Amino acid sequence: MDSAYEAVPLTGYEPVDDETLLARAEAAYQALATRRSLRAFSDRPVPRAVIEQCLLAAGTAPSGANHQPWHFACVSSPELKRQIREAAEAEERAFYEGRGGERWLRDLEKLGTDADKPFLETAPWLIAVFAQLQSPDEAGDPRKNYYVKESVGLATGFLIQALHSAGLATLTHTPNPMKFLNQVLGRPSSERPFVLLVVGHPAEGATVPRYALTKKPLDAIASFQ
Repeated sequence: MDSAYEAVPLTGYEPVDDETLLARAEAAYQALATRRSLRAFSDRPVPRAVIEQCLLAAGTAPSGANHQPWHFACVSSPELKRQIREAAEAEERAFYEGRGGERWLRDLEKLGTDADKPFLETAPWLIAVFAQLQSPDEAGDPRKNYYVKESVGLATGFLIQALHSAGLATLTHTPNPMKFLNQVLGRPSSERPFVLLVVGHPAEGATVPRYALTKKPLDAIASFQ
């Protein structure tokens, strides 16, 4: 049997008592409950090494057939950030001028968003997450990927959690359509933009909409049978 397919011992799951499990679960919740989607970023630099470690964390996410069908295009270049902002705002203007529909636009009023996206240039990092419909196998030949959206969604969640744990703020930005990201960042047509993640430190005096602090209670998001 190929050694790559051999079973290896499980690590990382040392036995603990139920009290410790609960304490860890509560700590995880309390930490993530402070996460906010931010639209006011500082231009304070963030070391590339920090981003790299968070990307390694994202890369541990589960994926269909372990194909890991994601690519993270990390942008710190002012020129590229300007190009992304210009393209994104063009799509956003069309959205806010009516393409989004009356109901959607009315719901967004609670968050105070509009077509202007200065944070796309202010934040030190933009991470464009791409979903790979196919990717090279070990021999370099193209292979189909499975459960691509689900896999990339999980990896993006891991990335957001890692960035938050490191002390950085994020915003998931999804201008529609996002195909301009392929052109600006030189990504192949076999990859589809999934989300544009804005990353950095909060601006001094940053605020968030009070409405965004409202989260559904446990009985509204879960059931036990």
